[in-house]
Amino acid sequence: MKRRELLTLLGGGAAAAWPLAVRAQQGDRVRRIGVLLGAATDADDPDAQARLAAFVQGLQQLGWTDGRNARIDTRWATGDPDRLRTSAAELIALAPDIILGTGVAAIRVLLEATRDVPIVFVGVADPVGAGYVDSLARPGGNTTGLVNFEYNLSGKWPELLKEVAPGVTRAAVLRDAAITAGTGQFAVIQSVAPSLRIEVSPINVRDAAEIERGVAAFARSSNGGLIITASALSVFHRDLIIALAARHELPAVYNRRLYVTSGGLMSYGSDLIDQHRRAAGYVDRILKGEKPADLPVQAPTKYELVINLKTAKALGLTVPQALLARADEVIE
Repeated sequence: MKRRELLTLLGGGAAAAWPLAVRAQQGDRVRRIGVLLGAATDADDPDAQARLAAFVQGLQQLGWTDGRNARIDTRWATGDPDRLRTSAAELIALAPDIILGTGVAAIRVLLEATRDVPIVFVGVADPVGAGYVDSLARPGGNTTGLVNFEYNLSGKWPELLKEVAPGVTRAAVLRDAAITAGTGQFAVIQSVAPSLRIEVSPINVRDAAEIERGVAAFARSSNGGLIITASALSVFHRDLIIALAARHELPAVYNRRLYVTSGGLMSYGSDLIDQHRRAAGYVDRILKGEKPADLPVQAPTKYELVINLKTAKALGLTVPQALLARADEVIE
């Protein structure tokens, strides 16, 4: 629906048909909601589409409908940092009432562009360390949202790797060393690894060539496995990482379901679709007058363990029944 047509409806009989409670609660002004989907997504990415749909559904349940009392403007990262900055600038130029941003890279460029427009984030591991908020309890600026995991979760990945592949004694940890979350995740993995008798070493995910060289060099010795930490770059390079794990016959544990549905072995992490649905609650509260500075950053409430049995079979692994019993989803 075009904006002019929508304004015509607002002045006519269609507005009278809206539930009175919704009109009294939110007023008749159309609120503009920007969405910047980071983590190297594009409009054809099924995972990103599912997350966006959950956010829109959450808004609808709270009385905000695109084309009626809200207008949702969406931009995609498409794996290009320059395009991400351009997309952020485009959203700011539309004078939105609020912006939902997903991923560290998206929030960084949004905060470079504005300190006035309220921003709700999803998919950020360490907003305090990154300087996006003053504290989790009192964000203090124009930004708040939901972290995608707590650092202690990182310690589960080497445990799961050892459980699915007991012979693993070495693990390469793929991480983005340029972000605080990359350092933090690796530190936790490093602290847990000795108790599992696993020696860990980092591989940076700065570009495809670095990943390919690092994994190939690591795979020259036996009894190895991979741990893929959370970052936009690892998502962007996911097809390469999954292919390298298969080529070198390395069992790998990932941080998101997305990798396993794409052919990876196993993942454990927060349910990002649920987080996008919950983010709608913060957007609703801010549109009704609350300030991001006063809304505490929320931790995940749902985690999911996903296992790909087809990949396990290709690697010659037998997944323990106890592990299968704990899985939220098993892909066969």
